Amino acid sequence: MSNQDFTTYQSPFSWRYGSEEMRRIWSEENKYQTMRRIWVELATAQKELGLISQEELDDLKKNQNTIDIERVWEIEKETKHDIVASIREFAEKAKVGGGKIHLGATSMDIVDNTDSIRIQESLAIIETKLKEILGSFANQIEKYADTTCMAYTHLQPAEPTTVGYRLALYAQDLLEDLAFLQFVKAHLKAKGFKGAVGTQASYTQLLDPTQTEEMEQKVMKQLGLDSVLITNQVGPRKIDLFVAQLLSSIAQSLNKFAFDVRLMQSAGISEWQEPFSEKQVGSSAMPFKRNPRISEQICSLARLVENLSKNAWDNASLSLLERTLDDSANRRVYIPELFLALEDILTSSNKIILGLIVHQGQVENNLNKFAPFSGTELIIVETVRKGADRQEMHEVLRKVSMEAWKEVAEAKPNPMKELLQKNEKIKQYVSNEEIEKLLDVKSHVGTAPKRAKKLVENIKQTITK
Repeated sequence: MSNQDFTTYQSPFSWRYGSEEMRRIWSEENKYQTMRRIWVELATAQKELGLISQEELDDLKKNQNTIDIERVWEIEKETKHDIVASIREFAEKAKVGGGKIHLGATSMDIVDNTDSIRIQESLAIIETKLKEILGSFANQIEKYADTTCMAYTHLQPAEPTTVGYRLALYAQDLLEDLAFLQFVKAHLKAKGFKGAVGTQASYTQLLDPTQTEEMEQKVMKQLGLDSVLITNQVGPRKIDLFVAQLLSSIAQSLNKFAFDVRLMQSAGISEWQEPFSEKQVGSSAMPFKRNPRISEQICSLARLVENLSKNAWDNASLSLLERTLDDSANRRVYIPELFLALEDILTSSNKIILGLIVHQGQVENNLNKFAPFSGTELIIVETVRKGADRQEMHEVLRKVSMEAWKEVAEAKPNPMKELLQKNEKIKQYVSNEEIEKLLDVKSHVGTAPKRAKKLVENIKQTITK
C-alpha cells in the first residue's frame, strides 16, 4: 500500500484482491523483464546459428535488466506501438547489440510468449491453492461425515443427510476442476516464433527450414514452453478460452459453496457460520450484525470471473482471418483480473472451510422440528411392504403432514408422531412402536457417510500425487 498513488485511479486488484505474488506476475515490470528475456533467448539461439556475433549477444545480456519503463511509455506516445517502443528503449541501452534485437520476429512472437509464461506461472499458484482447499475440505468432510442434519430441496426441509456429505458435494466439484486444470496445463502451448502470419517466412529468409525449427525449439526450451504447431499472427485464442473456462469453473464451484454458507448462516436455518473475528464489525448502523461478509465477497467476485471469462470466447470467435486487434486491449485487462479475482476467491474460501462453525444445537433443533416429516417415506415403504396400497398411503400421509405443518408454522412442537399414531388407516399396518422407530430418522442417511469418506480418500490420493 505504501507505494500506491492515491491521487489517481487505482484498481482494487492493485491492493485489495489477490496476492502480491500474483500481482508481481502481472506487473508492468515483470512483463517488460519477460519480454527482454525472450529477446535475449532469441538472440542466443540466433548467435549459435551465426546470425548474431558474440559481442552483440554479450551487449544484449549486459543490458537485459536495465529497463526504463517511463522511457518506453515516452517512446510509445510517438510510435503508438508498445513493442516498437520497447525495442527502441532496449536498443538505446544496448549500443552494440541493439541493431539485432527482434531479428525475424513479429510483435506477437514476443507478446504471446510473454503472456504464456505469465499464465503458466499463474496457473501454478491456482493449482497450489486449489489443492490446499481440497485438503481443507477433506478434513472437514471426515470430521462431519456421520453428523446427521436436515437436507433441503426447494429450500424446504426434505430428508436427513450429513454435514460431511453436503461438504463432499462442493469438494467433488473442486476435484473435477482440478482434473480440468491438469487438462489445461497439458494443452497450454504458446505461439513460439512463427512470424507475422504464422508461416515462419521471415525466419526462413535468415535460416533454412530445419535451422528455423531448431531455433524455435531451443528458445522455447529455455523459456519452459511448448509451441503449438499451427498459428496465425497470434497463438490460438482457443487456449485462452480453455484457461478462462477453467477459472470460471472453479469460481462457479466456490460460488455454490459460498452461497450455501450464506443460506446456512441465515436466521431461518442458522446451522453454519463463517469465521467472525473478535473485532470484526458487521454493520455501521446495527452493532449486533454478523453478516457473512466473506461468502458474499466470494459470490460477488465469482460473478465477475464469469463475466470476464466471456471475453475469451469473444476473442477466439471474433479475431478475424490471420488476426485483428479485437483481442488486444481486453486481454491486458481480463486475463490478470481473472487470475487475481479467482486467487482471492480460493484464499477466502479456504478461510471459511478451515474456520467453519457448525452449530450442533441448531442442527439438532432443526432435526427435531423437521425430521418427523422425513419419516413419512419410511412409513409408506413399511405399510406397502405389509400389504397397503402405496397411492392410498401417500395421500393419507400427505394429509397428516399438512395438519402437522400448521402447528410447526405457529412455532409449536411437531405433532407428527401423535397424529400418525392416532390414524386408523396407518395403524392397520404398523404399530405405535414401529411408528416411533420409523420416525427416528437420524440413521436414515443411507450410504452417504461411506461415500463421503470414500471421496476423502480420493482427494488425498489426488492432491499428494
